[in-house]
Amino acid sequence: MNVGVSPSTTPAPASDADVSASTFSTADYVVFVLLLVLSLIIGLYHAYRGWGRHSIGQLLLADRKMGCLPVALSLLATFQSAVAILGVPSEIYRFGTQYWFLGCCYFLGLLIPAHVFIPIFYRLHLTSAYEYLELRFNKAVRVCGTVTFIFQMVIYMGVVLYAPSLALNAVTGFDLWLSVLTLGIVCNIYTALGGLKAVIWTDVFQTLVMFLGQLAVIIVGSAKVGGLGHVWDVASQHGLISGIELDPDPFVRHTFWTLAFGGVFMMLSLYGVNQAQVQRYLSSHTEKAAVLSCYAVFPCQQVVLCMGCLIGLVMFAYYQEYPMSPQQMQAAPDQLVLYFVMDLLRALPGLPGLFVACLFSGSLSTISSAFNSLATVTMEDLIRPWFPHFSEARATMLSRIIAFGYGLLCLGMAYISSQMGPVLQAAISIFGMVGGPLLGLFCLGMFFPCANPPGAIVGLLAGLVMAFWIGIGSIVTNMAPGTAPPPANGSSFSLPSNLTTVTVATLMPSTTLSKPTGLQRFYSLSYLWYSAHNSTTVIVVGLAVSVLTGGMRGRTLNPRTIYPVWPRLLALLPVSCQKRLCCRAHSQDLSGDLAGFSEKMSNGMLRRSSDKVAMAVPEEDPAHQGISPTFVLQETSL
Repeated sequence: MNVGVSPSTTPAPASDADVSASTFSTADYVVFVLLLVLSLIIGLYHAYRGWGRHSIGQLLLADRKMGCLPVALSLLATFQSAVAILGVPSEIYRFGTQYWFLGCCYFLGLLIPAHVFIPIFYRLHLTSAYEYLELRFNKAVRVCGTVTFIFQMVIYMGVVLYAPSLALNAVTGFDLWLSVLTLGIVCNIYTALGGLKAVIWTDVFQTLVMFLGQLAVIIVGSAKVGGLGHVWDVASQHGLISGIELDPDPFVRHTFWTLAFGGVFMMLSLYGVNQAQVQRYLSSHTEKAAVLSCYAVFPCQQVVLCMGCLIGLVMFAYYQEYPMSPQQMQAAPDQLVLYFVMDLLRALPGLPGLFVACLFSGSLSTISSAFNSLATVTMEDLIRPWFPHFSEARATMLSRIIAFGYGLLCLGMAYISSQMGPVLQAAISIFGMVGGPLLGLFCLGMFFPCANPPGAIVGLLAGLVMAFWIGIGSIVTNMAPGTAPPPANGSSFSLPSNLTTVTVATLMPSTTLSKPTGLQRFYSLSYLWYSAHNSTTVIVVGLAVSVLTGGMRGRTLNPRTIYPVWPRLLALLPVSCQKRLCCRAHSQDLSGDLAGFSEKMSNGMLRRSSDKVAMAVPEEDPAHQGISPTFVLQETSL
């Protein structure tokens, strides 16, 4: 596929001097500063309301009173970072519209969290998603999950803050560290003081700015090249409009199966078990509102994906008519979008500033969510269990200090990112590597009643080892001789070319000089299968270790932590098939116990007290050894 610039176009390319002169006008600075000021005002407003009367629940979960729409827009904004706004159009510009089929995974990727994860989390009245791991397994598993999440987000925070600032600096001359410090400080203030409510409402505002910025580029760009119909025709003539690629090979970077089904696991790791998203579900005023917010994200995600693809196609059509300068042709792939915006909008004061505001809105929403979720898990999982008698005022103040501390750590990580060079690619990849094992850990607990704490811990470790083995192995292989070198660029930095709309970025080669074989082929596994592969590793190893260590025999099992997959699947079969499988009666016992317990919980007949909770305990019956035990409900201490 030829994505180069046509040599037959008539307009002369811009000179390097012209490109370097693409700096902000006064109107652009006004629009950009307005974004920061309004974000700060929204955050401080929610911090000021009720100052001195804030409880820990209000700070971390917005007092569980948020509505469906703001939660949905915040869910969308959390992982729609500036890296994705730059990466998706670049992906379409370079490789065509195959990436658009990622939208096929959104339905299952949001339907499963809505009907499996949200009901369990919400009915357990959690604050941190990792409280679930203690209720299902034990405190050690909870701490392991929390530490893994903290490692994932701390590494990622600095990259999300530094990478867009560097790209902007390379293209517009916008001061690098001024933008890093400004974003970090503004985000730090409103997140630490205003808590989750401030984060959600600023996310709503920043989501609208992101939509406006991208829409402005699409409208102005398509009008300049002759309309969207002409854009589509140009893309079709150059082979950018991709058909459905049904190759089932998981080592092919993008196919329909990879995007549509491998992407489901990626979505589950983000919208199912990630604390930043779970915290938003739990802030909803009812369980129904939480489910509806998850449904509302689906059309929003589709719109965002289509807008990113359209920007890529418009950019391609534009550069067929107005060729790039030599400096632009040598730029890193994800700097192309900023070059395109500056070329396109330089004659319209304020619009380049609007797009940059859109870009940094993505960074602000992602970083503020990271600060807030990290403060929550640190407080709820690592501090309060050891100091349970903290007063509300002291806990609230400590949560603000923790959030502010993570903000300072984010600035430090941004500086470290600037010194990492090529290792920065590995830092971005870590986010994707860790998400899969965490998904596998939660699935192990929810879907397999026989899984026990030793199995959970060993399974998580096995998943992390497998994730880092494949991820780091692929990076080292790509850096070795025999693979195509990355494009040269003045800033010696390149964002990965295959960023997803939810910013799980794992570097994979776009082209190689020779087809990999042996272990190198194993390292070329498509990044979209990472979550599926790693979560499956956790489940398989966790189940094997659980069986070898006696399963849940002798341990208590809280039925509210289990999603009864097996009884629900058996209920779909004809009665004759259930009898043939010799499990009809047993499945009815288990599903009856669980259903009855759930019904009592919903009717308020069973309620959690300070030291007692209804538990499902395996009945000691020798006849049931070797198969799933019958569960009996009893009161027991936590």
